Amino acid sequence: MNLFEKIFNHQIISRLEDSGTFTVTSHERAWLKTMLNHPAATDAFTAATLTKLRSVLEPDPVMDIDDHLIEKARAQEKQVYHPLLWLLRRLIMNQSGFRITYEVKGGRVYTDYSGFPYKLEYSMVKREWYLIWYNIRHQSVMSTRLKKIHAVTQEPIEPAEVEMVRKKIEETLDNRRTEAVIEIIPNYNEELSRILYAFSSFEKKVEYDELHDTYRIKVSLPSDELEYLLSKLRFLGKPVRVIEGNRYESHPIPMVQLYIKPGLCRKYPTFV
Repeated sequence: MNLFEKIFNHQIISRLEDSGTFTVTSHERAWLKTMLNHPAATDAFTAATLTKLRSVLEPDPVMDIDDHLIEKARAQEKQVYHPLLWLLRRLIMNQSGFRITYEVKGGRVYTDYSGFPYKLEYSMVKREWYLIWYNIRHQSVMSTRLKKIHAVTQEPIEPAEVEMVRKKIEETLDNRRTEAVIEIIPNYNEELSRILYAFSSFEKKVEYDELHDTYRIKVSLPSDELEYLLSKLRFLGKPVRVIEGNRYESHPIPMVQLYIKPGLCRKYPTFV
């Protein structure tokens, strides 16, 4: 493509964007139509949006891929989207209370409990959404899988009570968290991107010691995710080691030392 063709194409695309027109390829249209036929589409889009998208994708021979593609057998799919996400996100944004009916281990169901939604979290380990909320009746912080929630309805709550509840939740979650400071061996600094990607699902801060040419990663995580952190460290192997904390797991053989906050100490397998 010569320079004049590039300039012409740029002018055409610019005019289309200014007019609010969005261009897509036939493959993109076929993909969108396939996605809209998925059962989760009715939960992911409002009825008006879904109708508008389907009206744009009128029947087209290019888009009819059912006779050309055969899907092979696969493992059971876990949906990233959940029907309650939209409602819970609105309640959290508006700092509103709710009444919740949820299920616990063993199949027991608790009905119409007053609560306050604090945060939605997605577990990379279990590939599930969790709701962090405050149980007003029991005055405790709960973590419930969305698939275990049977019903949620909005309930008013006083602003003064919201501040008190949020403070209790933050104090409880802070006490449940643990930290580890991970040092990258300088000989492996070139692998920094790969190492940071391994810790992408954790809250972290990265510091660089210019004098010693050393990177250190401070990871903060819930105590129940320590096993997941250890699996990442085992996967990375020699390039990393955990070096700082108020308490260390000591061992006579060379190993990674893992910091665990007092009160959350457990014995974990050691590794070289």
